[in-house]
Amino acid sequence: MEKDMKLLGMGLFWNDLAVGDRYRTVGRTLTESDLVNFVNLSWLTEELFTNTEDRENMAIAGRVVPGALVYACAEGLLLPMMQGTGLAFLNATLDIKGPTFVGDTIHVECRISEVRATSKGNRGLVRSENQVVNQKGETVLAYNPLRMMKGRDS
Repeated sequence: MEKDMKLLGMGLFWNDLAVGDRYRTVGRTLTESDLVNFVNLSWLTEELFTNTEDRENMAIAGRVVPGALVYACAEGLLLPMMQGTGLAFLNATLDIKGPTFVGDTIHVECRISEVRATSKGNRGLVRSENQVVNQKGETVLAYNPLRMMKGRDS
């Protein structure tokens, strides 16, 4: 690759980020196929996700999706931010704020809350505050991952 040519599709480096930086992902509509495939893959066979016959007796109307699926999709939406530069997912707290349904379109709003160098090598720790928001503007899930990321070469 030519020296002055920039590579598209690479994530951000930890030393290019600052506390207070904000990002928003593109949207993603959750489909019936997403629900069925995720439930089959994860074995989350809770009737809330698998039984379409007895909706009158369930606490919630509509085709609800697992919070774990919402989280997994959020991480996928954020992938361009760390593609090729993310080294490790270290921890996070996760809070499901409300239900997400088949047909909902979600996006992630991300604010960088911590950036610091590690003691070893050209890498750093980055924590973000991530809000998964549906098409109505409601936050349905919030989490705050701490990631180890590569640094930009000097």
